[in-house]
Amino acid sequence: MDILNHMEVSQVVTTMKLEVSQNMPLTLWEDGTIRIAGTRVTLDVVINQFKLGATAEQIYDSFPAASLKGIYGAIYYYLERTDAVEAYIREQQQAAAETRLWVESQAGNRVLRERLLARRQHLAQE
Repeated sequence: MDILNHMEVSQVVTTMKLEVSQNMPLTLWEDGTIRIAGTRVTLDVVINQFKLGATAEQIYDSFPAASLKGIYGAIYYYLERTDAVEAYIREQQQAAAETRLWVESQAGNRVLRERLLARRQHLAQE
């Protein structure tokens, strides 16, 4: 009987085809950002939360537009390609810093920023 059970399992295994490749639930946008497919949630945001100790479920609670599967996929992608993803995150941080400097250097933005800061200070005093 044991041999029969072994043969049945072998036949099932050989007739079943397991897919060994995976599609990542990530997309590369035209602006160079990598996002969870079908959302605006970026890879770097998910990974930063993960590195701070958040679980996939906690990240999902913060970004319900992304599926739990997508968040797990992003974490898996990071764990499989840590060096490349870390380099990507550094590039994104550098691009954000450059954009922030450019925005702050624009005269109209400087005036608006000063008005907003003054308003914030006024509200804090009330």
